[in-house]
Amino acid sequence: MARAEVQALVVVYGRERVLVQVRGELDRLRAEPERLRAELDRLRAGSEGEEGPEAGARLEARLREGLESAAGLPLRRTINATGIFIHTNLGRAPLPPEVTAALAARLEAGCDLELDLETGRRGDRNRRLERLLCLITGAEAAVVVNNNAAALVLAVACLARDREVVVSRGELVEIGGSFRVPDVLEAAGGRLVEVGTTNRTRLDDYARAIGPETGLLLKVQPSNYLIVGFTESVEEAALAGLSRASGVPLLVDEGSGLLAPHSAPQLAAHPSHRSLIDAGCDLVCGSGDKVLGGPQAGLLVGRRELIGRCRRHPLFRALRPGRGVIATLDAVLRRHLAGDPMPLDRMWPAPEEHRRRLEQVAQALGAEVVEADAYLGGGAAPEDAIEGHAIAVEGAGDLLRRLRVGEPPVVGYARGGRVILDLRTVDPDDDDVLIQAVGRARDGVSSGG
Repeated sequence: MARAEVQALVVVYGRERVLVQVRGELDRLRAEPERLRAELDRLRAGSEGEEGPEAGARLEARLREGLESAAGLPLRRTINATGIFIHTNLGRAPLPPEVTAALAARLEAGCDLELDLETGRRGDRNRRLERLLCLITGAEAAVVVNNNAAALVLAVACLARDREVVVSRGELVEIGGSFRVPDVLEAAGGRLVEVGTTNRTRLDDYARAIGPETGLLLKVQPSNYLIVGFTESVEEAALAGLSRASGVPLLVDEGSGLLAPHSAPQLAAHPSHRSLIDAGCDLVCGSGDKVLGGPQAGLLVGRRELIGRCRRHPLFRALRPGRGVIATLDAVLRRHLAGDPMPLDRMWPAPEEHRRRLEQVAQALGAEVVEADAYLGGGAAPEDAIEGHAIAVEGAGDLLRRLRVGEPPVVGYARGGRVILDLRTVDPDDDDVLIQAVGRARDGVSSGG
């Protein structure tokens, strides 16, 4: 237990759990006397040669494997070199360093989450975020819940429970993790009414479906798939006009969390919360941890009367986020309001500066700079590649795996027998760490370890 390697395990798993694992390993050794004597001899000889440290490393490896099998690994900081910025498997959008640095003071002690410091009375945890979202999107009111699916559930449960929800057949998508729009609507108590066809839906299709039992018109932004060719869909502004004429509210699931129009070619045609509100949509929902670049959250903005009804619904309390999400989202929204740079901006770097960075890292690795496409990810602009360059390191397969299981883990991808590392999704402050990680992975490959 006094060995430094074992003490490192204590930090992660606790003394009691590690002690149990050590005793179990010793019991297994005692069951094999010859093996036990051999291991002890190697450990005792450690001061005179290399066998002691090697035996200690074997013991540590067995202890670590047993502990990981029982308790699993803790979350680890991972370098995303895939060129996919909003990578769902890697935690989606990274937070700005300025935000994470400021979070500790708001989380390690009390904060005015639901306290009006001026009056000393209880406040509303949603109001602070509501003001920011309204300023950025132009909406009258807003609420924040756990994720975008929760925002959709809340709106349907509040406005269309036991009533009809009219949706185009071409927008009945699976939104990830096997969750499908029809299933979400059913869980919220809405009755799905499909209109149009998979590839063509017209305004008249919606109009004919509206009746006394219609509670909501729903339009889902098809951000994670494309239907091309003989297609037709209804613009949000036209649907908003039908909504006003019929008195049936319109909810648009924007999905990606784009609050205001973005100039990047891959996002220029994507509707934002602000443009949808300007087009007359009653409600708009989206994700906090995609293009917005914040924590996982569901944003629901729109008309004051409808948002008020959602806020008063019993589900809202069950779906509202905790202070960690609220503190993080508050800081991220203030950066958007001020026009401060976000990590997403790395996807379109200044060409000359980025080329110098690529060449410096490539030279340090003895690698080559090659053409490579990057993508926003997270269902945003799935077919719109961001052209550019990345680093190609000789060797794939085992090198790729060793990068993933190293410390810190590095995730790239294989192409043409080489490992591709795209720096557009890597924090520039991690360049030296990346270079060292590749070196260690190469040493492991060359030594056959």
